[in-house]
Amino acid sequence: MKNLWTPWRMEHVQGLAQKPEGCLFEPPGNQTENKEYLLLYRDPLIVILLNRFPYANGHLLVAPCRHLADITELSIEEHQALMAMLANSSTILRNRLHPDGLNIGLNLGQVAGAGIADHLHFHVVPRWQDDHNFMTVLADVRAIPQHIEATFDLLLPDFQQLLH
Repeated sequence: MKNLWTPWRMEHVQGLAQKPEGCLFEPPGNQTENKEYLLLYRDPLIVILLNRFPYANGHLLVAPCRHLADITELSIEEHQALMAMLANSSTILRNRLHPDGLNIGLNLGQVAGAGIADHLHFHVVPRWQDDHNFMTVLADVRAIPQHIEATFDLLLPDFQQLLH
């Protein structure tokens, strides 16, 4: 039998993970990247983070910098920037992680599944054939094959190149 270790998820699974101060999508400072916050990219309109408790390796969170809850509140400029960054994120994930597909989703409101309902954000989740098999179905457990810091280091150069 092989063991699959994902120890960084245990606090989240048990509901013990420390809640960040302020809004997750508004990391302090004005840096364009920050490993502590898993911030891969920030410009005046868009922020991209690695999900600390991912559904799959490379699970990204793409959000407007402006704190708003609904897609109808986006300016035209923010809407266009979000769509462009979703496309850029998809390209980077395909080039670096080579998934078989991608899930891109948006949950509006807590009852729709938004864990953070007051700050609009998209999920971009790489998927591989048979990536979540019996473990997810039987035990509500997902195995992530790469440490999140290694994934951050792999993706960061591509996202930072978008700023230049």
